[in-house]
Amino acid sequence: MIIVIRKDAGPEKLAKLESWLKDRGVTPRVSVGEQRTIVGCIGDVSRIDEGMLSAMSDVVASVKRIQEPYKAVNRQFHSMDTIVEVPVKGGGPLKFGGGNFQVIAGPCSVEIEEQVVEIAKAVKAAGATLLRGGAFKPRTSPYAFQGLREEGLRLLSIAKEETGLPIVSEIMDPRELEFFDDVDILQIGARNMQNYELLKEVGAHSTKPVLLKRAFSGTIKELLMSAEYILASGNPNVILCERGIRTYETATRNTIDLTVVPLLHRKSHLPIVVDPSHATGVASLVPPLSMAATVIGADGLIVEVHNDPPHARCDGAQSLTPENFGEMMKGIRNVRPFACR
Repeated sequence: MIIVIRKDAGPEKLAKLESWLKDRGVTPRVSVGEQRTIVGCIGDVSRIDEGMLSAMSDVVASVKRIQEPYKAVNRQFHSMDTIVEVPVKGGGPLKFGGGNFQVIAGPCSVEIEEQVVEIAKAVKAAGATLLRGGAFKPRTSPYAFQGLREEGLRLLSIAKEETGLPIVSEIMDPRELEFFDDVDILQIGARNMQNYELLKEVGAHSTKPVLLKRAFSGTIKELLMSAEYILASGNPNVILCERGIRTYETATRNTIDLTVVPLLHRKSHLPIVVDPSHATGVASLVPPLSMAATVIGADGLIVEVHNDPPHARCDGAQSLTPENFGEMMKGIRNVRPFACR
């Protein structure tokens, strides 16, 4: 349910309405926009009488029930784009959403200090604004490289200190949260999109931005419901990520669903980034799809870059070299003025 507030209603009347809703077991979420203020009702609204609300004509302009099960992430609740800010040491924050555009780049997995520092310096020089790197790695095979874990996070921190780039790394278990103090964005991977205990933990016990990746077979509704868990638990700083879905096609690792970008912008106020590396699994396809995602209105990209892809311990086939990444970034800058929104 959405309650549109009268323009001439003062803060005292709005506070009284919020108290009235809370007394009925509903959590009010107030969103102040340029044109109007709305109150989104979270919880069981079946007990709320629309007639009683409409009768509060000194504060309520109109009442509308919405059908979607996701409330907090719904654009009807929050008409303005959410802007997720990432602190940067010694400078202003990086911003996702609201016309801002960021590029996250780095290796699939952290291997050694020299590797991650060299890549961090290279992607920053090319224009990347954040460094990605896997320390805890969920792998299909139990025999594949699982990441350096805490040591990997320590090496990422060294690269952050040397370059100033904020870092993005994947968390897989609520018990790992204590190790991520120096990580700036918590990534929840495709395999954990519906790990609800993890979603609730990063929602309730962290205010850090969360990069939530769409599952291989996750629908758009399921992605938004997963984001709802995080927001409902108290953390509003969620960035959605399209990373390809599983279809009948085998020519690429996954099938990238670029329709999700404009569609999610219509359905939700949260920023959306695209991961063309995992979507295709083919390095040569990453630059054109990155430019396509940029033009179609994505709020950013997350791209895998390795200084020696043939010898990478994870996903070398989809990793760009620093030189290839630099060329791609030139193309991104050229097409950015034509981005749709």
